Amino acid sequence: MFEDSLLESGGRLKTNRGLTTTISVIFQVGLIGILVLLPLIFTDALPKQQLMTFLVAPPPPPPPPPPAAAPVKVVKVIQTDIVNGALRTPTKIPEKVQMIKEEEAPAPVMSTGGVVGGVPGGVPGGQMGGVIGGIISSTPMAVPKVATPQRVRVSSGVSSGLLVRKVQPVYPPLARQARIQGKVLLQAVISKDGSIENLHLINGHPMLTQAAMDAVKQWKYKPYLLNGEPVEVETQVEVNFTLSGG
Repeated sequence: MFEDSLLESGGRLKTNRGLTTTISVIFQVGLIGILVLLPLIFTDALPKQQLMTFLVAPPPPPPPPPPAAAPVKVVKVIQTDIVNGALRTPTKIPEKVQMIKEEEAPAPVMSTGGVVGGVPGGVPGGQMGGVIGGIISSTPMAVPKVATPQRVRVSSGVSSGLLVRKVQPVYPPLARQARIQGKVLLQAVISKDGSIENLHLINGHPMLTQAAMDAVKQWKYKPYLLNGEPVEVETQVEVNFTLSGG
């Protein structure tokens, strides 16, 4: 009877142990599945910084060092204010301008009976500069005279102010009949006594030029003075022919 009870109890225990093992395995598998699925459902709980670190590619290797360059020769430029023997114009105004102060020369000593600039021990009443200075100061210095030019060129306005006698030209009859009028421009040289010399035509109608030249040859001018001396004057003379003036 005792053995029967043991046998019966042994069968129950074996049956209960297998069920417990099965439930335990199912529970553990479910727990592990829940632990695996939770990170996939709730992604905010994952460490982002660590994930980004895993996803970023490693930095590239540093570039090789550059080859050693050749030594650069430094040429020092010396600034100078003298170019080709002449003073160079400054390109900018200096910030500070130094004032050059020259030492004043000592005042001449006046000795009794001497002169300014004399030396101690000189003869009273002596000459400034000694014997040579006395000779130079006693010799009269001739002032060089500027040579007066023989001929000058003046404008027609200046020469007209010197005119003292003006002869009106005779109007050519053919030019009057043809109703020709206008100006005749002449080149003339006024001599030192005021008469007309070297008269030449510059511009004018051919029918009026001869009458104009005949009249201008008789004109008389005051002598033109330069440095107090009369000189020849080169100027232009204009003669106007108008039909209204007869």
